[in-house]
Amino acid sequence: MDAMDVDIARATFELENEVSKVASVDEIFHFNAEEQKEVQSARPWSKDPNYFKEVKISALALLKMVMHARSGGQYEIMGLMTGKVDGNTMIVLDSFALPVQGTETRVNAQSEANEYMVEYKIEAEKIGRNENAIGWYHSHPGYGCWLSGIDCHTQMNNQTFQEPFVAVVIDPVRTISAGKVNLGAFRTYPKNYKAAQDSEQSEYQSIPLDKIEDFGVHAKEYYQLDVSYFKSSTDSRMLDLLWNKYWLTTLSASPLFTNASYLAEQIADIAKKISDLAKGEKRPMALLRQSDVVDPKLHKISCDGVKASSEAIHGLIAQGIKECLFNFAGSRDHGPSGNAT
Repeated sequence: MDAMDVDIARATFELENEVSKVASVDEIFHFNAEEQKEVQSARPWSKDPNYFKEVKISALALLKMVMHARSGGQYEIMGLMTGKVDGNTMIVLDSFALPVQGTETRVNAQSEANEYMVEYKIEAEKIGRNENAIGWYHSHPGYGCWLSGIDCHTQMNNQTFQEPFVAVVIDPVRTISAGKVNLGAFRTYPKNYKAAQDSEQSEYQSIPLDKIEDFGVHAKEYYQLDVSYFKSSTDSRMLDLLWNKYWLTTLSASPLFTNASYLAEQIADIAKKISDLAKGEKRPMALLRQSDVVDPKLHKISCDGVKASSEAIHGLIAQGIKECLFNFAGSRDHGPSGNAT
């Protein structure tokens, strides 16, 4: 692997995730403590539950969050984000991991994590990093970006005592499968607030059968914000250091093998959904397919199948490219006999 391969991979990562470049002296990096205090005093979000519309995340913070999420494997991880508010946009400038013990289904910050947050903030201020804590992030390994009941409760508490605050969810498994960061940003509504019908997530995502109930019960308790990414030339050195590590772990792992159990779980989940649908309708699946009106549940199952197959194909293509790049890399300098050409 040479420097050109690494640069190409990083450029592809930034292109796929639409990372825009801004000037190092851009206003987006400037933190005005007095201005932020005025915003917190005005609290415009208290008058409009949908006040915040967008989250802008620095490429540096994004890469740190993705690496942290991947390091957790099948277990959920948690971290904190720092930044500021600019109108109805929340800007994430940095992120750091929290020392929490997660499980396959949940993660909660305990006293050790709270002490770590305070100490981190104190040390950051010593070197001139005065940004506020603006949100938290955690992972959903293999089951998409949305807020569970526990997540909603945690975010509601954060919005009560630490506003402005946003929740970011990353799916490291689907990130590997899709080749693009699978990330969502959310804010919860006040209790007893009736969300409008058009506040639902516009983009369909596959939810495992054992998570559908939790997803459905709490889907109206929060809304999703638009997410974009940015970087500057001053980020380059840190990004270089982090990217070398991220690229190495990504390069050495094949989505086909790394996500083999995830693909098997997807297929099993689709089969279970089909079986439950057929039992509920009390008629063969062939008749459901031939119906003049496509069953909404059948359409969703079809979308799940397309998604699973496309991710498997993506993994196969990625593996083929790696084979060409590395197993046959010697052909650039050597002939069939192994002698220099």
